[in-house]
Amino acid sequence: MSINATLIIQMIVFAILVWFTMKFVWPPITTALDERAKKIADGLSAADKAKTELAAANKRVEAQLSAARDDANKRLADAERLAQQMIEEAKGRASEEAAKIIAAARAEAEQESVKAREALREQVAGLAVKGAEAILRKEVNASVHADLLGRLKAEL
Repeated sequence: MSINATLIIQMIVFAILVWFTMKFVWPPITTALDERAKKIADGLSAADKAKTELAAANKRVEAQLSAARDDANKRLADAERLAQQMIEEAKGRASEEAAKIIAAARAEAEQESVKAREALREQVAGLAVKGAEAILRKEVNASVHADLLGRLKAEL
């Protein structure tokens, strides 16, 4: 009997232990496990959300980088076009300046030519007067001399 009584007492103690565990120990463990599962689920959803936000942020960054590259290329093209325009304007001004210098040089050459002609005319006139004086000293014939002076004047 002692085995039977011990076995029954052990069964009663075990039942009390099971009841005590189910009533006082098991609910806090279950609550702690549920809270931990909830925290893990929240962490995973936060990680997924962060991953999605990171992908969206990467897309925005790529879009901004692309826009910045396009803007830089546009500014570079504008700067090159402006530089080309400035070069063309400088060439035009240089061409105009060269034309002015050439025109001034031609005008100066023309003036020098006119001055040289005038000096030559004066010298020829002086020689003509000397020739006339020489002729007049040798003989004085008014009609011949007038004819001669008229031809000289026409040649000058």
